[in-house]
Amino acid sequence: MKTRRLGWVFGILALGAVWVEAATWRVGVARVEITPQASIWMAGYAARNHPSEGVLHPLWAKALAIEDQGGSRVVLVTTDLIGLNRTVSDAVAARAKERTGLSRAQIVLNSSHTHSGPVVADVARIAHHMEPQHEEVAAAYTKVLEDKLVGLIEAAVKDLQPADLAYAEGKATFAMNRRAVRGKAYTISPNPAGPVDHSVPVLAVRDAKGQLRAVLFGYACHNTTLAIYQLNGDYAGFAQIALEKAHPGVTGLFMIGCGADANPQPRGEVAHAEQHGKALADAVEAALAGKQTPIQGKLSVKFDRVDLPLVAPPTAAELRERLKSSNIYQQRLAKKLLERLDRGESIPASYPYPVQVVRFGDDLALVALAGEVVVDYALRLRKEFPGQRLWIAGYSNEVFAYIPSERVLAEGGYEAGDSAVYFGLHGPFRPGVEDRIVSLVKRLMGPAGTR
Repeated sequence: MKTRRLGWVFGILALGAVWVEAATWRVGVARVEITPQASIWMAGYAARNHPSEGVLHPLWAKALAIEDQGGSRVVLVTTDLIGLNRTVSDAVAARAKERTGLSRAQIVLNSSHTHSGPVVADVARIAHHMEPQHEEVAAAYTKVLEDKLVGLIEAAVKDLQPADLAYAEGKATFAMNRRAVRGKAYTISPNPAGPVDHSVPVLAVRDAKGQLRAVLFGYACHNTTLAIYQLNGDYAGFAQIALEKAHPGVTGLFMIGCGADANPQPRGEVAHAEQHGKALADAVEAALAGKQTPIQGKLSVKFDRVDLPLVAPPTAAELRERLKSSNIYQQRLAKKLLERLDRGESIPASYPYPVQVVRFGDDLALVALAGEVVVDYALRLRKEFPGQRLWIAGYSNEVFAYIPSERVLAEGGYEAGDSAVYFGLHGPFRPGVEDRIVSLVKRLMGPAGTR
């Protein structure tokens, strides 16, 4: 049933009276540069041994504030960062609520996971050997970042104006599964036969005159084309630059999908990042030029957590033995966990995993999953909700660990649990993690026809 409001415009025109369709939504667009002002330790690769050496292109945080005809709102925030932790995300949301009245459920914080951005808070901090002066710079940057994100959300809400939303989907093919068997173990290596998600979801925002104002788009692939010492947004940064150059005045926002077990191919050179950025921008352009579905449903936002149990924590004696390990990362983790025990704190036995669902009636559902989510989640959720238009994002709100599927957990390897040490976790998740997450998604999605 048609839900748009029709406005009757009278005029002394040759064709008489004209019917004009009023915009379905109000949308606010905002952006703020978040490039560090000084040399800073870069996140993502444990092999780096010194701070950044300049800027290849600026880093940005961008936001879309969306309001339906009933006044319900959500703000989608994208950042050219490795990720945010729970402390920063919760602080930003709490401060934004004071200024805008938005609840935690109404704010989605997504990070592109560029491996050429700054260290943020304690995200995978054990991977980085930082001297005290580097720690001070990173802490100062995180504080400034928090202030900027709060201001960004407020600016987007203040910018609300009539708009229409339309959804389309493109395709890019440079992502390749990176879990390959070498001997008896799964290692990070190109695997052309492995699962991957090549879809490019696109949400176009047009003003009341039909002019393109902003484009939110996604792709499920690690932002790991580059490992240089110049700050940049990797392929996602180049894609946003290409789109904004092709559409002056339009804001391009990138929201990463479930790409934890996919890397861009080829990789290693700036030319490769530019190539992938162009390929992604071209996929978005093709989607914009093709058939688009108007988004007209009522807005609904939900946020909740589910505990993901970890394997049994080590004892103090076991941790003291790990201090003697030849693995420097295991030493750092053991030291950190022993400090917790010395303070009288316990080692967490689980993690309170956040799931967020933003529904635009039955027209579109955005499922925002936390952590580094493997592709199996996107593939399964599409099967769980056949016939529904889903946009599944990873790296949302909190990046605290890899989130393996049951398949990946059983196979083992980096994404299954070997990476846990870099995030400060004592071990992998217990079996059952996938069903716990999917069950919460299904509960938050609710039955069809109730939005």
